[in-house]
Amino acid sequence: MPRLLAAVGRDRDVEAFETLFRHYGPRVKAYMARQSRDTQAAEELMQETMMVVWNKAALFDPARGNVSAWIFTIARNLRVSAYRKEKRPEFDPTDPAFVPDDVAPADQELESREDADRLHKAMRELPKEQMELLQRSFFHEIPHSALAKEFNLPLGTIKSRIRLAFAKLRAALDDTAVNDRSGEGRS
Repeated sequence: MPRLLAAVGRDRDVEAFETLFRHYGPRVKAYMARQSRDTQAAEELMQETMMVVWNKAALFDPARGNVSAWIFTIARNLRVSAYRKEKRPEFDPTDPAFVPDDVAPADQELESREDADRLHKAMRELPKEQMELLQRSFFHEIPHSALAKEFNLPLGTIKSRIRLAFAKLRAALDDTAVNDRSGEGRS
């Protein structure tokens, strides 16, 4: 058998390969059938094993082992690879992880940007002390009582200034939205 395998590797000897195939093919198929309990899969894996033997015969080293062990190692590795492929979960294109987020229509995206621009403009028009209290309270999540201590103001004054700032923002946004809908706010 080592001479036959060497002939396949060195000379691509078809007759030598045929002899190897007739000898090892049924044995590899029986081994695969015991492992997979599926005759069609066993046949395919045997064919694949013998193709690897044909393609890699030149790599066989008789000093490292015998022909039988080498061929059955190839067979076992192919069986393990097939088993892993078999056990992989199937791709589900409806899995939420693979479904892209909905893209907002262009008009909604434009409207959102315009709303954000109006809000930023209205915030820039607030008096400095109201703007600072809004930022510290809502963006930095500082409690009103801590702001009262920080600014050395009564708690009621802090709350009043924040309420006043909200009222001004609401009014500015409502006015802008009404003007935009009537066409007055557009150039």
